[in-house]
Amino acid sequence: MGKKIVVITGSPRKQGNSFAMTEAFIKAAEAKGHSVTRFDTSFMKIGFCHACETCYKTGKACSFDDDFNTIAPAILEADAVVFSAPVYWYSIPAQIKGVIDKMFSFVVGGKDIAGKECALITCCEEEDVSVMDGVRIPIERSAALIKWNMVGEVLVPGVFEAGAISKTDGCAQAAALADKF
Repeated sequence: MGKKIVVITGSPRKQGNSFAMTEAFIKAAEAKGHSVTRFDTSFMKIGFCHACETCYKTGKACSFDDDFNTIAPAILEADAVVFSAPVYWYSIPAQIKGVIDKMFSFVVGGKDIAGKECALITCCEEEDVSVMDGVRIPIERSAALIKWNMVGEVLVPGVFEAGAISKTDGCAQAAALADKF
């Protein structure tokens, strides 16, 4: 039986490299019978966490009503969550960081989200793989904190211009990631 997978992207470039890898992953996951729900955070309205700790007190994940309240129920129902984003200035793009920060609402709201599977798809302009640590480490640490099982990572260095991913095996790696769910 297929799994419910939520994919959360953080790139504003629809023709970009992380989008291409995301699409390769989704196509492969759906071919394996998984259902995939995708949220492109760059095209959504997601604010920052205010640390007000009123999560779920209004019936919604976040008291500050934005698109995270659409994403949160999908995460709760999912078996797995895949984050896909390029490196921005050696870190996680702001577009996706709001979602990651607002996942605090599950803890404050007493929602049991432990046991989900998690994966990361990321790329960067520089050739040095350690440049992706600014995305990789926070995702890994967050997953460990909320007791999610990291099942895989696709880390592709050396791509910047839209389409540069086609000169690598990044899309093939992303498609192969679907085998881990």
